[in-house]
Amino acid sequence: MRLFYWHYGIIVSSLATAILHIICYPYFGWFDSIVLNGFGSLALLGAYFLPIPFFQKWRHITYWAIIGYTLLTILLWVILGDKTFNFATTAAIGYYAKIAEMFLLTFMSFDLPRYLPQKGK
Repeated sequence: MRLFYWHYGIIVSSLATAILHIICYPYFGWFDSIVLNGFGSLALLGAYFLPIPFFQKWRHITYWAIIGYTLLTILLWVILGDKTFNFATTAAIGYYAKIAEMFLLTFMSFDLPRYLPQKGK
């Protein structure tokens, strides 16, 4: 697979999202949904870019899974998240993670034409 500049953006923003979620483990524990969300982001990133034949065959499914997973993460943070921006707490990390997720969605949109149905074919 040839990597374009937006693919590097996908990798960096997905890693940033995962790291921001995983670094919350001292406060919430390894099995909290916030920390597990970071591991899910890493798993989807690997499924999208690693040369694993199964995932390469179903890459369009992986693409939409990343989009859905990221949108669900943002929606659940809006509904359930701590939105008090305070540097002394982990609440500020939520804002940073959402910014990284917005960048992830932006970079993923550059791959969108590959996964839309072709007109006239």
